[in-house]
Amino acid sequence: MDLGIAGKRALVCASSKGLGKGCAMALAEAGVTLVLNARGADALEATAEEIRAAHGVEVTTVAADITTEEGRAKVLDASGQLDILVNNAGGPPPGFWTDWEHDDFIKALEANMLTPIALMKAQLPGMIDKGWGRVVNITSASVRSPIAQLGLSNSARAGLTGYVAGTSRQVAKFGVTINNLLPGLHDTDRAVSLAEAAAKREGITVEEAAKARDSANPTGRIGTAAEFGATCAFMCSVHAGFMVGQNVLLDGGAFNSTT
Repeated sequence: MDLGIAGKRALVCASSKGLGKGCAMALAEAGVTLVLNARGADALEATAEEIRAAHGVEVTTVAADITTEEGRAKVLDASGQLDILVNNAGGPPPGFWTDWEHDDFIKALEANMLTPIALMKAQLPGMIDKGWGRVVNITSASVRSPIAQLGLSNSARAGLTGYVAGTSRQVAKFGVTINNLLPGLHDTDRAVSLAEAAAKREGITVEEAAKARDSANPTGRIGTAAEFGATCAFMCSVHAGFMVGQNVLLDGGAFNSTT
């Protein structure tokens, strides 16, 4: 399927690896010019070179912490006016409700709610002026099915979800769509670290922990970054103009619900 976005310009945050890289790869395959952002310059440049070699698109890299005001200013300056914005940032650490203090919630809100809102506020006016734009916020399956030990993430991402629910419906008439993409567990560094932690906790091998994890999913496996990226690219395409304010869950059926 031709996604109809060749020549568009996109910013993909946290895109040096994992799900962000999967999104960047899929957009590049569709012919999109990219601005990639991550904190680590070496991994970011390696990903950019890989994408240029594979798809021949223009790739600009900006090594900066997108969750800071200084970092956002640097990224936005390099980005110019975008057609596509993919918001992404790592989640806060797990814990127990007694562990979290005021400053912990502020950090979570800055990273997983206020940063994507700031980037949207910076880019939406130009998208509206052009009469076309796509925003995809990578959040978490925990938005639909909260995870107790991820209370900081649950809270911040739920706040972003509420913001998108209203804002997406205010800008839709201008040809601009905003949606959220909710990943379950995918084959990324986080999946590896979780398997390692489970192995240590249960006194089994990492391979055994991964097998038990995979068998718990209806598909018998976890997702791939390529699958995730393809879904993101479709949500950024010309075919997604009637998708507004949706929370698209990509978890292999792990969340069991009729809605």
